[in-house]
Amino acid sequence: MMDVEAIGKDVLDVSFAIHSKFGSGLLEKAYRVILAGELRKLGHQVEEEKCCGFDFNGTRYENMFRVDLLVDGSVVVELKSVARREPVFAKQCLTYLRLLDLKLGYVVNFGMASLRDGIERVVNHL
Repeated sequence: MMDVEAIGKDVLDVSFAIHSKFGSGLLEKAYRVILAGELRKLGHQVEEEKCCGFDFNGTRYENMFRVDLLVDGSVVVELKSVARREPVFAKQCLTYLRLLDLKLGYVVNFGMASLRDGIERVVNHL
């Protein structure tokens, strides 16, 4: 199994290739499907719109949120396709990381004119 940094590099490399080819005009779903497919071609296990739950005070709450992409069971990718970067995007990704007890995630906003401005690395300091 690859380490999370190597997985993250593949996520970013493929994201830049997709943005170079299609720009910022597609819907989020299209970017999700393409990114997942390309990561699978590289040998990654990718779960799309993975339903997740969490425990609170001894009760299990199922299907409380959906992770856009979960790569190799260890890296969360939250996708957006909007013209602005909002602080809530990274907070959402961090919440997912905490609830899943994972360390690394990315917000990838394909809606930005420059993808470099649309990528945010999110780290959960367990």
